[in-house]
Amino acid sequence: MTSDRTTLPADVARGLTTAEVAERVAAGRTNDVPARASRGVWEIVRANVFTRINAILLVLFLIVLSTGSLLDGLFGGMIVANSVVGLVQEMRAKRTLDRLTIVGQARPRVRRDGATVDLAPNEVVADDVIEMSAGDQVVVDGEVVAADALEVDESLLTGESDPVVKHPGDPVMSGSFVVAGNGAYRATKVGREAYAAKLAEEASRFTLVNSDLRNGVNTILRFITYLLIPAGALSIYNQLSGDQDLPDALNGMVAALVPMVPEGLVLMLSIAFAVGVVRLGRRQCLVNELPAIEGLARVDTVCADKTGTLTENAMRLAEVRDLDGDPAGVRTALGALAAADPRPNASLQAIAEAHPDDPGWRVTGVAPFSSARKWSGASFDGNGHWVLGAPDVLLPAGDPTRDDAERTGAQGLRVLLLGRSDGPVDAVGAPGAVTPAALVVLEQKVRPDAKDTLAYFAEQDVTVKVISGDNAASVGAVAGSLGLPGATHTVDARTLPGDREALADVLNDNAVFGRVTPDQKRAMVGALQSRGHTVAMTGDGVNDVLALKDADIGVAMGAGSPATRSVAQIVLLDNKFATLPHVVAEGRRVIGNIERVATLFLTKTVYSVLLAFMVGVPGLVGFDALPYPFYPRHVTITGWFTIGVPAFVLSLAPNTERARPGFVRRVMRTSVPAGIVIGVACFVAYILTYEGADAGEEARTQSTTTALITLTIIALWVLAIVARPYAPWKIALVVLMASSSALMFVLPFTQDLFLLDPSNTGYTVIGLICAAVGVVLVELVWAWSGRDARERQAVAD
Repeated sequence: MTSDRTTLPADVARGLTTAEVAERVAAGRTNDVPARASRGVWEIVRANVFTRINAILLVLFLIVLSTGSLLDGLFGGMIVANSVVGLVQEMRAKRTLDRLTIVGQARPRVRRDGATVDLAPNEVVADDVIEMSAGDQVVVDGEVVAADALEVDESLLTGESDPVVKHPGDPVMSGSFVVAGNGAYRATKVGREAYAAKLAEEASRFTLVNSDLRNGVNTILRFITYLLIPAGALSIYNQLSGDQDLPDALNGMVAALVPMVPEGLVLMLSIAFAVGVVRLGRRQCLVNELPAIEGLARVDTVCADKTGTLTENAMRLAEVRDLDGDPAGVRTALGALAAADPRPNASLQAIAEAHPDDPGWRVTGVAPFSSARKWSGASFDGNGHWVLGAPDVLLPAGDPTRDDAERTGAQGLRVLLLGRSDGPVDAVGAPGAVTPAALVVLEQKVRPDAKDTLAYFAEQDVTVKVISGDNAASVGAVAGSLGLPGATHTVDARTLPGDREALADVLNDNAVFGRVTPDQKRAMVGALQSRGHTVAMTGDGVNDVLALKDADIGVAMGAGSPATRSVAQIVLLDNKFATLPHVVAEGRRVIGNIERVATLFLTKTVYSVLLAFMVGVPGLVGFDALPYPFYPRHVTITGWFTIGVPAFVLSLAPNTERARPGFVRRVMRTSVPAGIVIGVACFVAYILTYEGADAGEEARTQSTTTALITLTIIALWVLAIVARPYAPWKIALVVLMASSSALMFVLPFTQDLFLLDPSNTGYTVIGLICAAVGVVLVELVWAWSGRDARERQAVAD
């Protein structure tokens, strides 16, 4: 509740009545902006059904149906498959995201009918009185009605980093957050009228924007589009201008165009992200922005706060060392300080649990704890001015009490000084001279999973920097107990340079930093980024908000302050630091597998476009037009076995390869040469066996079969290469696809169904020879590509 020291008018303390709330709801004066919303059902349907690729396939499908050849319209099943699979996976992701959003949602404390109730943000109505304390985010615009040493940070809205002291009557804006003190405000603008409503709504959508991976796929799709236009036009002209019957010409045109369309690439990307949301949701990890899944996989530096990340947030009072010979007075003062703060931090909570008795001292002034000040305090009428905070901040260098505190902190304990100030704690220049009264020693429990998590990051070449507001020696002791490299040498942030370049040098050479202020955390993130590092910041306190916002990936604990959860891309609802490796692994799975899948799809597009050109160009230069070698049913069934089914399986498979930049370059470097090899080999096999326009249907079928044998074998070999490194299930996948393809050529039923005739031994041998040459060339391409990639990486390193 709001502090008893804050005087509230009766109507303010009462808040709105149930009837008054109902009136405002009926009038539409509600905070109706959805927070952390997933896409709606209609948006999901529209995104998965009414797509450009589905529209292209539908037109081609209708053309085939007009010829009466239903089997050649098998590719129409891709329209249904693309839509159904995408719908199912994204609806699963939506349910997971919505459920986790409710669990992780910050709930403001609102006065209703004279009591304080926790509500969802969208349940707030105009004129509600909302309480606030350190770490709370302002959810709607309002006017302060009560303030007790209230300081609000508006930097996320205005860019001004200094906290603003608020008094009754002052405005507060949604999107700002409380850094010190407590109070209450009355909602004046709710819903879309609020200052930050549009930003908050847009930033918390279930979205794929600003994704390096998606941008890379879009680049590939643009490249494909440039190829499709001339190749498609040439195919249409070539097939319709020849001597073929119209149905055969239309089927040839469709057969040329269908494999050029990367019908599953975008689908696989969406599925990979959606499945990632579901998998991480099972680990109580809320992904506020989908690109964070891939972003964390690219991170090479993790800045971790100590309290709440490496250690549990709860503390226990281990010892109180009396320094002035009045242990009873010290206990009384601690009880008074605990009672004076209506919303104590973790340290004061531990003190309150050990000293629950309130002596009833009357408070005349208060200084709430601030991460920038590193101390808090209260002035009591007739009982002096008491402060509680960091000994190395409150005492001068060389003071024996400060040295004693340093030695104790070096054991990994948190040490606070209880002292008497020579003036009011809320006066300008406070706390002034401080007389030590006692050292308060607190124990923090190291998270049992922290050591394994740090070891995982070390194995993955991810550097961990521990950045804490606690005493540097104490932070170093905790980090050292977890085996963090470089923990033996700690840096007091008060000695850090202000220049970014110099700061980046210090960060490069050290791993543990203590006494770091919120502004310094932000500056440290920026300094690391200036050296090309991709930085993730973890934290749970209000002092971490600015750094979380500026980091490439912000990771907040579910038990952290509402402000940290609101700015973070990833929220660990179970408060387990050990969940981070799973997020990294999920990002690597998405990036690595989409790269594999993109290689398959782009290879298919390249050889399809090239084959269309090689078949169509003779007709343009005066030679007899060549009919396209395949029917639509051929390219459909081959696509299923060499791309469609394996791509879906590979996109969901485990993958621990570290994410690297250059996604588009790598995909193009491997798939374009491979596609050229397949296209040329297939065309050579076709030309060597094509007997001319006057040949009978049997000869035409045998020539088509030969070309298809060449195409299928090399495409399956590309699949086998993409599946490396092998695992038993990958070998089984390749063998199953190869066996299914072989059966298509040898079973009488499938020969009749797909118009195949491998009975001409000479033609079949030609097809096998062309395929063998193609396989060798593809292997050489892959070997060159891999060596080139390793050389580029060595230069980058």
